[in-house]
Amino acid sequence: MNTQDTFKAVNKASRELLSLSAEKINSILLEIAALAKERTATILIENQKDLDRMDKNDPKYDRLLLSEERINGIAQDIINVANLTSSVGEILSKKELENGLEISKVRVPMGVIGIIYEARPNVSFDVFSLCFKTQNACILKGGSDAEFSNKVIVGLIKEVLEKHNVNTDVVTLLPTDRQATADMLTATEYVDLIIPRGSQGLINFVRDNAKVPVIETGAGIVHTYFDATGDIEKGKNIVVNAKTRRVSVCNALDCLLIHENRLQDLPTITNALIAKETEIFADEKAFETIKDKYPENLLNLADESHFGTEFLANKMSIKTVQSLEEATSHIAEYSSKHSEAIVAEDEAIIEQYLNSVDAAAVYANSSTAFTDGAQFGLGAEIGISTQKLHARGPMALEEITTYKWIVRGNGQIRS
Repeated sequence: MNTQDTFKAVNKASRELLSLSAEKINSILLEIAALAKERTATILIENQKDLDRMDKNDPKYDRLLLSEERINGIAQDIINVANLTSSVGEILSKKELENGLEISKVRVPMGVIGIIYEARPNVSFDVFSLCFKTQNACILKGGSDAEFSNKVIVGLIKEVLEKHNVNTDVVTLLPTDRQATADMLTATEYVDLIIPRGSQGLINFVRDNAKVPVIETGAGIVHTYFDATGDIEKGKNIVVNAKTRRVSVCNALDCLLIHENRLQDLPTITNALIAKETEIFADEKAFETIKDKYPENLLNLADESHFGTEFLANKMSIKTVQSLEEATSHIAEYSSKHSEAIVAEDEAIIEQYLNSVDAAAVYANSSTAFTDGAQFGLGAEIGISTQKLHARGPMALEEITTYKWIVRGNGQIRS
């Protein structure tokens, strides 16, 4: 079957989804979650085949890696999605006109959603569960680096669908070659939306070449600003968590901005990073402050290239600023508008930061590690949008729906 026939089959399957009851959808999702846990050993064998082909020092290695703990977490996310109320069918507004026409604005599925992603086999589960819950069909275009993992995951999902007599074309895994990507980007007849998840290069390619509408899930160039009024205990805990919890994820800290009046506290803030062996690229003032207190082999003088960089590794830059205004100007210049944070105790400064920083998620006295669909109570996420049209931040059930107008009349005609 060529790609056009594949897309046509998925589009047909998406229409069949509209007849499924919420109860059947939820029971299938719960069964997939249970089977994922039951087949953990099989999934890990296939995942290891992918891992064996990747350098362990590659920033994508951690994203590719599955474990029993991670599969249990994925299964719980699927259960969480099943337990949510679907937004499909929600009446967003309703009114009756003077001529008697009753007009309703009703939430409906997008139809067919294409996801292009790299080295993230968990995305196969997350995307399917959210799409299936909202009666969308999905086309998965994973990278070659996760080929074995994605095949076993999609095979497992199709096994459950077939058992319940649901058209298995509602989830389709494309070949890993580039032509399949190019074909999907231009399949305007059959695909309603494309969401790329991966490197900035991948996202730029999709945006520049797609004829199908795209929601960007941009790179995460993340800052935390430690203000002159910041609490040192909160600050050091937030920095170490945001940087080292999982260094390869898009909400991980890349640049610490510190007010010059608090430079004396920088050794305390960075001390916890020593045990984590975090490599630091510090501007001159910060370098001079910590050079005798941080391992020489892990401390470097920063240059311009270290600001505006998504490290996706155990590395971080430090920039000294003289004011809140300088901090927010730096963020405006270098941020990818994903997640930004401030550590401060002055409420006026906090409010000014929250109001002036342009990002999908802006935090006060908290780690940016929380930018995640499950953490936001959305069950899971299909991606984190850094654009402003239609969806922004973690995208889940509501963000992969649209609406239509339903107009009920009794013979009215327009003069």
